[in-house]
Amino acid sequence: MMLVRGGAGDMLGVLFDRYQGPLFSFYAKLTGDRAASEDLVQEVFVRILKYRRTYKPGTPFRPWIYRIARNAHVDAFRKRKPEVELQPEMDLPAPPKNSGAPHHDEELLRRALLQLPEEKREVLLLSRFQGLPYEEIAELTGTQAGTLKVRAHRALRDLREIFLRLQGGAPAPDGKALGANHGL
Repeated sequence: MMLVRGGAGDMLGVLFDRYQGPLFSFYAKLTGDRAASEDLVQEVFVRILKYRRTYKPGTPFRPWIYRIARNAHVDAFRKRKPEVELQPEMDLPAPPKNSGAPHHDEELLRRALLQLPEEKREVLLLSRFQGLPYEEIAELTGTQAGTLKVRAHRALRDLREIFLRLQGGAPAPDGKALGANHGL
C-alpha cells in the first residue's frame, strides 16, 4: 500500500489480486446481488486511489480497506432506489427434508443470511467469513469489540432460527443444529 500511497498506481493491481476475492465475497453475502458486488469491488479500488493519502503508514491495511468498502456500500445504498423486500410468503417452498442436495443447505443459508438485519449480517460476514478479529471490526465500525461479540452471538442465534424456519423445522432444543453443521 505504501507504493500506491506514494503514487505507484500500477501497484494497485497487486492489491486488487489480493483483496478482490474477499471483497467480492463480503459484498455478495451482504447484498445478495452479484452485479452490485462487482460494481462495489471496483468502487473500492477507485477509492483506494482517490484516498490513498489517508492511509497512515504503519497501520493495519485490512481495517482501512474494509472501512472504504463499508463506506462504498453505504453510499451505493443511499443512491439506490428502494426495492421491494422479500416477504416470508414470497419465499420459495422448501424441498422435502433429506432431499440429498447439499447445495440446498448452502442456498438456505444464503437466504437466511440475507434476512438478517444489515448490522448483524455485516458483523457475521466480517468476523466469520472474512476472518477479521473483533478489534479490527471495532476500529472500522466505531463500535466496541465487546458489543460486536454480543451482536455476532445474537446474529448467529437469529441466523439459526431463520435457517431452521426456511428448512421447515423448529429450532433444536440445544440450539446447535446450524452451528454444528455449517461451521457457524
